[in-house]
Amino acid sequence: MAIDVMPDWVANLDDEDINFVKKFLLASGSLKEVAAVYGVTYPTVRLRLDRLIQKIQISEDTTNEPYISLIKRLAVNDKIDFDTAKVLISEYKKLEKEN
Repeated sequence: MAIDVMPDWVANLDDEDINFVKKFLLASGSLKEVAAVYGVTYPTVRLRLDRLIQKIQISEDTTNEPYISLIKRLAVNDKIDFDTAKVLISEYKKLEKEN
């Protein structure tokens, strides 16, 4: 059965993320095997998986406004730090309440 429409959470992943998911599935979910494939430690792979999970959760969270989702994605992708993300989201919510 082919999928006619790609789910948003998949569309929001970059090529590197898709490749990681493919390797994870081919390794039957074994983080130890994935670590060996990438030549990194288990904790490194675990961190990568945790960030990927966060990305998917952000994509699936329909309660967030687009701006808040963008800030969260930037934080998960290490484009901005989490403290900055919290400040930006907090200030945005304050402005929304005022309007």
